[in-house]
Amino acid sequence: MDTYCWSHLGHAVHTVHQQPEQDYSDRPALLLVHGFGASTDHWRYNIPVLAKTHAVHAIDLLGFGRSSKPAELAYGGPLWRDQLVAYVQERIGRPTVIAGNSLGGFAALAAGAELKQDCAGVVLLNAAGPFSDEQQPPKGWAAIARQSIGSALLKSPVLQRLLFENLRRPATIRRTLNQVYVDKTNVDDWLVESIRRPSLDPGAFGVFRTVFDIPRGQPLDELFAELTAPLLLLWGMRDPWINAPGRRATFQRHAPAATTEVVLDAGHCPHDEVPDQVNASLLDWLAGLT
Repeated sequence: MDTYCWSHLGHAVHTVHQQPEQDYSDRPALLLVHGFGASTDHWRYNIPVLAKTHAVHAIDLLGFGRSSKPAELAYGGPLWRDQLVAYVQERIGRPTVIAGNSLGGFAALAAGAELKQDCAGVVLLNAAGPFSDEQQPPKGWAAIARQSIGSALLKSPVLQRLLFENLRRPATIRRTLNQVYVDKTNVDDWLVESIRRPSLDPGAFGVFRTVFDIPRGQPLDELFAELTAPLLLLWGMRDPWINAPGRRATFQRHAPAATTEVVLDAGHCPHDEVPDQVNASLLDWLAGLT
């Protein structure tokens, strides 16, 4: 597996790349996109398997992992969408399947819709992001007051710093992972450290603070309407962070008619919790594309 430092908007971006031993250049490349607080390290059990038959790339979004964390950037969907689009066009240079988990799923879908014919497919693993009807403002004085007070508290620099210091403690990281993994086998010291290490970088707290101000971005239903590539939804149905059955039903109402779905007995990060099942499902779907 090769590592490469690519530049986007003048900032260093960490990427990894692994090629098959045989020539499979007739098949689409794969670009893997991590979720919030994670990095290319989170694809540890996927890249070696997928790279047997496809050129596989993984990228650290700006603000995360080993990529730069500059204070002046407007973190959010448009930044990460454009980063992925530029990487496909500049570094891969051929039709690419983009797969993303959680926040990375939202970025993958937005990039796939933007790339048009240069996107060979999109794979969403418990993707984040709002639908149009979820962006409506709260109704009634009580709902507005609750949201306003909660928002004001979360924008307090002191409270944000306290939250950040607590969230990057190894014990807190492990506890959080144990909450979102049904099978805790892969919640190991290596995974905890891969999440803790980037939080020590200069600028990490600044990126964390932007979480409370990140624009929601384009709604998922609008992105689905713009997507021309095949879509695969991989669901960890025991995800405690989202109402997976309810969210799946919403996705089914808006996703393209030919969408493929795979339901797994896993939590928020199925690619790392049940990698054998995710790899098999993804390779089976990719075989149908080729």
